[in-house]
Amino acid sequence: MTQAAGLTLLLPLLGLAAATVADCPSSTWVQFQDSCYIFLQEAIKVQSIEDVRNQCTNHGADMISIHNEEENAFILDTLKKQWKGPDDILLGMFYDTDDASFKWFDNSDMTFDKWTDQEDGEDLVDTCAFLHTKTGEWKKGNCEVSSVEGTLCKAAIPYKKKYLSDNHILISALVIASTVILTVLGAIIWFLYKRNSASGFTTVFSTASQSPYDDDCVLVVEENEYAVQFD
Repeated sequence: MTQAAGLTLLLPLLGLAAATVADCPSSTWVQFQDSCYIFLQEAIKVQSIEDVRNQCTNHGADMISIHNEEENAFILDTLKKQWKGPDDILLGMFYDTDDASFKWFDNSDMTFDKWTDQEDGEDLVDTCAFLHTKTGEWKKGNCEVSSVEGTLCKAAIPYKKKYLSDNHILISALVIASTVILTVLGAIIWFLYKRNSASGFTTVFSTASQSPYDDDCVLVVEENEYAVQFD
């Protein structure tokens, strides 16, 4: 088995192992902690925040929700270095007048906030939130936007996939190691087989079956037989 053939066998298995480790839908998504994120850079005209949200739901996700300082910092850093987002990003948040509180569209708990413009007694009807990418602070704004320069979406990794992801790393490592070992052993066996095959014809002809007695021996026996008769 040549080296090229070994690589041909190994590459599909490496791809399979990598696929088991990946938790996000594709390489265009970025993973952080237990979620996947994607920034849809297309600028679109909208009539309401629901149109913006549809951009995310069409990708199996929802508008961004942020639950701690680390996640907020990750989004800022990725927007600057990779996504090249605008100065303000619409968050997946709305003000619920029934509860008089802000809520996330993805129904996750409101465990963190970073408001820069808290004011008592302000009218919050039809109020949404924006992430200011220069400072990382949140500010309030009208939900009735007419256009957005990009949409930031988030999808949680399913529990089953998240639960298995740690084991996937170990399993993938074992698959790769086993494949390498089997490939090397296969190459050695194939090399020995080909070497024996190449010398096989010489061995056959050189060890061809012969009479237990060569011609000289036969002749001697015959002469001895005649000698006995004359005696």
